[in-house]
Amino acid sequence: MNALLILPLAQAASGETTSGSLLSAQGADLLYLIASIFFILGIKGLTHPRTAVRGNAFGAIGMLIAVAATVAGPALSGHAFDFTMIAAGIAIGAVLGALTALKVEMTGMPQLVAVFNGFGGIASALVAGGAFLLAIGTETSLQGDIATAASGLIGALTFTGSIVAFFKLLDLRSLRKIPGAIPGQKVLNGLLLLGALWFGVQLVQDSSQVSTYYAICAIAAVLGITLTTPIGGADMPVVIALLNSYSGLAAAATGFVIDNNVLIVSGSLVGASGVILTAIMCKAMNRSLTNVIFGSLGPSADGPSADDVYGGKVKGASPDEVAMLFDGAQRVVVVPGYGMAVAQAQHTVRDLANLLEAREIEVEFAIHPVAGRMPGHMNVLLAEADIDYDKLKEMDEINPTFETVDVALVIGANDVVNPVARTDPQSPIAGMPVLDVDKARTVVVVKRSLSPGFAGIPNPLFAMDNTYMMFGDGKKALIELIGVLKEE
Repeated sequence: MNALLILPLAQAASGETTSGSLLSAQGADLLYLIASIFFILGIKGLTHPRTAVRGNAFGAIGMLIAVAATVAGPALSGHAFDFTMIAAGIAIGAVLGALTALKVEMTGMPQLVAVFNGFGGIASALVAGGAFLLAIGTETSLQGDIATAASGLIGALTFTGSIVAFFKLLDLRSLRKIPGAIPGQKVLNGLLLLGALWFGVQLVQDSSQVSTYYAICAIAAVLGITLTTPIGGADMPVVIALLNSYSGLAAAATGFVIDNNVLIVSGSLVGASGVILTAIMCKAMNRSLTNVIFGSLGPSADGPSADDVYGGKVKGASPDEVAMLFDGAQRVVVVPGYGMAVAQAQHTVRDLANLLEAREIEVEFAIHPVAGRMPGHMNVLLAEADIDYDKLKEMDEINPTFETVDVALVIGANDVVNPVARTDPQSPIAGMPVLDVDKARTVVVVKRSLSPGFAGIPNPLFAMDNTYMMFGDGKKALIELIGVLKEE
């Protein structure tokens, strides 16, 4: 989608007049229709791990067709493409894309998604702005003026909001000093939104004033920061999904500005799917979609300190002691979390599961909707390790059965197994559905330390009578556990 946006931007920068095209408008629209079909098939394929690779390929093919049709089709507003700029953009983008694909680990994927959302937003705002500058002095349509204002507002908001989300996902210590919500936060957000809308109305009434578009983008950029900054890290996956939707809506609005049908279709697909995903995640985390949109997620209060929760109650266990817990076990549930992703222990988890199954122990995997830092994070990691997808159980399916689980093995998960979500209405994660691992007969938590999860609160699960902590790097600890089990 961003590739389609950079082409009109090159036109806007060139100022050259058109000298003909390889495709007629009808021919380009036909190819756009074919590309849209591939986009739809791609999204459908991404709904299941078994078809995800094929879905990704369909999306790439659709984008190739769309870009080719845009380059070969009629130019924008009588201005030809500057192919030098397009080639330069493709070269730079290809290098950055290849390096990103090779270097970014799965643990960094949420941050990468946040950046991509931001790029989509700023690209939309720049293209709409370029088209707006080209149209100065000419007669414009009401639809085009409204779409220009919408693209600038949503695009700039998405860009700055995504940058804030990116840094929050990095969890840099220096960023923890940044204040969250301030008194009157919602009022401030409302005033900023009204200000941006007011300038949008001014743009529609008089499209010759360039300053109105700049004002819309500037106010929206501030609004993106004020909407995202108050939201805590535990809720950031929901924000990422919403920002993804915003980037699609910004692209769709830009499609109306430059009269590009495939941009309208692809942007609408991204916008709609992003809203649906956000709604699903809000339901999974017991959050209000309205609060997500207006930058207010989850209650917050000063809870008990780590010393109060853990003091003298935590029981450590060695790999030898944990191996003894599996003796006589009939059902084991593995709960993967972000710590497993960081340790890249998914293949070791598979080896442990195979070893336990060889002892006729039933092994299942409990998947929380937002385990890790984005939806599907754990599903992708476990699929990468060739773990049978049928063994992955969603939270609603497995929660009622935890009382029959002999050993719940938690690997690097924290907030998604914190029982405080059920018991403390003032907790930052209050009301968020969690995996009920504390109801298992025995719980083993593999974790480096007692450090809090992304929500920044202690977890009473670690101090419960039926819980044992096996401290250490997830991968190394599991390798030691496997070694002990093989010696028995």
